[in-house]
Amino acid sequence: MISKEELLRWQDDNYFQLEQIKNNGHKIQYIHTPSEEMQLEAVKQNGSSIQFINKPSEKVQLEAINQNEYAIQFINNPSEKVQLETIKKNENLIQYIRDPSEKVQLETIKKNKNLIQYIRDPSEKVQLETVKQNAYSIQFINNPSEEVQLEAVKNDGYVIQFINNPSEEVQLEAVKQNGNLIQYINNPSKYIQLKAVKQSGNSIQYVYNPSFTICYNALNNCKTQEEMDLVIQHIDIKKLPELYEKYFFMNI
Repeated sequence: MISKEELLRWQDDNYFQLEQIKNNGHKIQYIHTPSEEMQLEAVKQNGSSIQFINKPSEKVQLEAINQNEYAIQFINNPSEKVQLETIKKNENLIQYIRDPSEKVQLETIKKNKNLIQYIRDPSEKVQLETVKQNAYSIQFINNPSEEVQLEAVKNDGYVIQFINNPSEEVQLEAVKQNGNLIQYINNPSKYIQLKAVKQSGNSIQYVYNPSFTICYNALNNCKTQEEMDLVIQHIDIKKLPELYEKYFFMNI
C-alpha cells in the first residue's frame, strides 16, 4: 500500500519523480503529465517506457529508439526520421511500422527484399525495386501490376507460378525463356501454346488436347531423338496419324 506521504511525492515532488524514473523508466506511468525532461530520462533508462507516454515528441521517440529499437512498436505515427532510424538498426522492425514512407520502404528492401511481405500496399517503385533484386519476392506482393509481373518474369521465368492470372505478355515472356513453364499457366491461348512448343517440343506434355499445329511444331522443334520420342508419346496418333508418319520418317 502506498502511504499518503509517498503518494503526494509522486504527485508534487519533481525531484523525487525524476530520481524514481532514472532507476526505473516504467515508473513514468505513475506521473500525470510528465515533463519532456522526465520523458527523456524514462526512455534513456528503458526505451519501452515510451508506451506510457502520451504523444511523445520526436526527440523522445528518437531517444527511445536509440535505447531500444523495439520501442517502435509502442509509437503511433512515428515520423519518417524515427522510422529510418529504426530501420537502420534493424530492418525487420518494418513490420511494426504502419504506413511507412516510400523512402523507408526502399531502405528496408535494400537490406532485405523479402521484407516486402511486411509492407502494406508497397508503392509500385518499391515493388519494382524488389523484384529487380529478387524475382521470387513477387510471391509476397498482393496484386502486382503488369509492369511488376513482367519485370519479375524477365529476371526469372519460373516466378510465373506465383502470379495469379498473368497477362498474355507476361505468359509470353515466361515461355520464351522456357517452353515448359506453360505448366504454370491456366488455359493458355493457342498462341502461347505455339510459342511454348517452338521453344521446347517437350512442353507439349503440359498442353491439354493440343491441335494439329501445336503437335506438328512440337515435333518439328525437337533437338534430339530422345526429345522426339517423348513428344510423340503425347500426340494422339489415332486422331492425327499423319504426325506419326512424320515422326517415322524423321527417324530414317
